[in-house]
Amino acid sequence: MGLKFGSFDSLCETAALIICPLVGTDQGIVPTCYSRNVDVGGTLIFQPSTSFIHIVAIIMTAIMIYHIRSKYTAVGRKEIVLFFWMYAVIQLLGIFLDSGIIPTSNTVYAWFAAVYTGLVASAYCYGTPLSLWFLRITCLVVFGVAFFIAIATFKSFASFSYSKTLPLWIIYILWPVICVAIYIVSQLVLVFRTLEDRWPIGDIVFGTSFWVVGMVILFAFSTTICDAIKHYIDGLFFSELCVLLSVMMVYKYWDSITREDLEFSVGSKQAVWEPASLVGGVSGAQLYQQRGGYNRGGYPPAGGGY
Repeated sequence: MGLKFGSFDSLCETAALIICPLVGTDQGIVPTCYSRNVDVGGTLIFQPSTSFIHIVAIIMTAIMIYHIRSKYTAVGRKEIVLFFWMYAVIQLLGIFLDSGIIPTSNTVYAWFAAVYTGLVASAYCYGTPLSLWFLRITCLVVFGVAFFIAIATFKSFASFSYSKTLPLWIIYILWPVICVAIYIVSQLVLVFRTLEDRWPIGDIVFGTSFWVVGMVILFAFSTTICDAIKHYIDGLFFSELCVLLSVMMVYKYWDSITREDLEFSVGSKQAVWEPASLVGGVSGAQLYQQRGGYNRGGYPPAGGGY
C-alpha cells in the first residue's frame, strides 16, 4: 500500500509508531513486522533495541546540555537548551511508550501519547528568529494545539475521530517536515550571508542527511529490515539512531558558529596573558618593586611619585 495523504494506514503497517495503536480502528493498526520483545523479571519489554537508543539519547543530551550551559556568553544558549530539554523529555516518554511499560491497553497510554505528540510538534519550533519568551510561548501554543488534536483524535470527541486522522497526520508528519525545511534554508542563508567560515555547512549537510535517511528507513524499509534480521530489530531502531545523530549535528553546528566573549567569560581559563609584553618587557613583579607596591584606591604608590 502506498503513502496516502492524511492516512496512517500504510505508515503504521510499516513502522511501529507510538500513535499507531490509537488510530485507524478501535484496535489500532498493527505493523506487518516489529522487533521482538524480551522478558525482564516477568515483564515483557517491547522494542528493547529502540529503548536502548532512547537511553543513549538521554545520556548524550545531558552531555550536550552541560557543554552548552558552560558557554555562559554564547548567543542563543538558552534557546538551544530549550530544544534539547524537549528532546530529552521526548526520549524519556519514548522509553515508556515504545517499550510497553505503559501498556497500549491502559487508559493513560492515550494521554501520554498525546503529550508525546505535542512535544514532537513543539520541538520543531526551534530555529525560528524569535525572542526567548516569544519562542517559549510559541512552543507552548504549538504543544497545546498538537496535544488537543492528538487526544481528541484518540478519544474521538470534538468532531475528531480515530478513523479521520488528517489533522493528526498534518501535525505529526507534515509539520516536522516543513519545520526542518525552513530551518535548513534559514541556517544556510545565515552561513552564506554572515559567516566567512563555510565549515558549518558540513554540519547542516550531515544533520540533514541523517534525518532524511532515518525517515526513509522508518517509512520505506522498516519491514524489509525486520524480516531480514529475523525480528531482532526493525526500522524504528535505525530511525531513532539517525535522529539522535542529526540532533547531535544540530549541537555541533551551533557550537561551530558561536564563540564566547572572553571579556565576560567566567568558565574555564582560556589563556594565560603575559603582562610583560604590555609594559615593555617589565614583569609584574619588577613593576611592583619599582613602584613599591600596587596602586590601590587611587592613591600614589608608596615611596615615590610617578
